[in-house]
Amino acid sequence: MSAPDSTGDALLPHEVRTGHSEPVDRILSTAYELFSRRGVRDVGINELIDRSGVAKSTFYRHFPSKDALVLAFLALRDQVWTVDLIISEARRRGNTPVERLLAVFDVFGDWFQRDDFEACTFINVLLEMGPEHPLGEASIGYLARIRGHIQALAEEAGLQRTDDFARSWHILMKGSIISATEGDFLASKRAQQMAGWLIDHHRN
Repeated sequence: MSAPDSTGDALLPHEVRTGHSEPVDRILSTAYELFSRRGVRDVGINELIDRSGVAKSTFYRHFPSKDALVLAFLALRDQVWTVDLIISEARRRGNTPVERLLAVFDVFGDWFQRDDFEACTFINVLLEMGPEHPLGEASIGYLARIRGHIQALAEEAGLQRTDDFARSWHILMKGSIISATEGDFLASKRAQQMAGWLIDHHRN
């Protein structure tokens, strides 16, 4: 994984950064940075319009409401953070399915050290908006997708009771993120040790 970048653009995915000439991409890249850093409620539409440099009519043509923009942001976050950063990088680092599972926490360790470490957007939005809100419901769906990726790795590893495994593994992932947010930057190593025990528990 690339070295940590302390600049503001470190949060932005390459495909968004390179699309700044298009208004919709400027809006989405601005939203990506602001929502990732500050959450949803703290960022208003006027700030999004001013920071992205588009007319209000242009903004509403692409995103008829703030919730519509947040949903687009969450979808992008799923691709950039879950798929490209966490799962794809873990797969690249591990030579076996078990190594790929454990590598999730190596990737987390690098992420926790970044100047732009922003915790888990899906957890943040869920806590901000609540599970009954459409944005909270969407966040629950994306968290379930993360468990799906973990379950697939567990099945590749030949583990037993893979749904239970993925749910327990996800608790370790979420717990380590919260611990890192508290300032425990060894949280990934602690979680990885417990993850090894969980793998052994699901071998038979």
